Amino acid sequence: MLTPTLRRIVLSSLMLTVALAACTAPTSAPTRSDAPRQWRIGMSQANNAEPWRQAMNEQIAAAAARHPNIQIEFTDARQNNAQQVADVEAFLSKGIDLLIISPNEATPLTSVVAKAYRQGIPVIVLDRKVRGDQYTMWIGADNRLIGRKAGEYTARWCREQRRSPCRVIELRGLEGSTPAQERGDGFREGIASNPDVQIIASQNADWLAERAETLSRVMFDANPTVDVVYAHNDPMAIASFNVARDQGRNTDAILFIGIDALPTPDGGIQAVRQGKLDVTYVYPTGGAEAIDWAIRILEQRETPPREVILDTEEVTSANAGVMWQKYGGQ
Repeated sequence: MLTPTLRRIVLSSLMLTVALAACTAPTSAPTRSDAPRQWRIGMSQANNAEPWRQAMNEQIAAAAARHPNIQIEFTDARQNNAQQVADVEAFLSKGIDLLIISPNEATPLTSVVAKAYRQGIPVIVLDRKVRGDQYTMWIGADNRLIGRKAGEYTARWCREQRRSPCRVIELRGLEGSTPAQERGDGFREGIASNPDVQIIASQNADWLAERAETLSRVMFDANPTVDVVYAHNDPMAIASFNVARDQGRNTDAILFIGIDALPTPDGGIQAVRQGKLDVTYVYPTGGAEAIDWAIRILEQRETPPREVILDTEEVTSANAGVMWQKYGGQ
């Protein structure tokens, strides 16, 4: 049993402990140390005027919106190499955490991409490539394979239609871009199995429908007989179809081939459904994949593969309705 004196000592000690605890208790809630870090990503686009690139931007934005800690800024080089270099330089001056770039042309963008990479900024090259290996990863489809598939389709069609010779006009993309080179080379590999297939005219329409329209008119005027139109993207192929129709040509007797197969009202899948294109090939934008890998690189410190190759699919009248549904046509 405590004596009165000892009871006073214990009571005093308890009161002192409570007082000290009150003095040291925080007056506000502590700052959370587990709050996610905010990441700044720069997206350098080659040319927003191309519908496929608009779709890429939309898919990037939608994927980024699922991550509140991502701040993403888009720029549009408008198919100007010098402008795209300046866009990337501006991103570097702002201190971005990661760069996504879809280069207008390979060689002119190689140096500035390498500069970002050497500064320790992860670089995801999307769709079109740059020279060398000074970037973190590349995401895109196999353009040479797509071109080869288009060539093989052409070779079969010409044989089945008994066209000899089978005359092809080609509407190419921007010549300095790797997809244009690879789609052209792959197509030539694909038609090699049929010696009756002849490319009688080939022009760069730079991925643009309005330029393809002008060039198609010139090539059709210079070549009374055209059996196949091979365009490196759907807008150019559709433009060529429109010219042939307006000239009164029998479009049912001409094979029109495009690439992209966007599931939009004016895209390639719908053009197949409408009978404007005979075949097109799905060319994924890689937008969602780019954001997925950006998060894995920044937050998980994951080392990505050097390449992620996206799949393609052939779209014809036989499966266009299924493809429209599969890819969320609207």
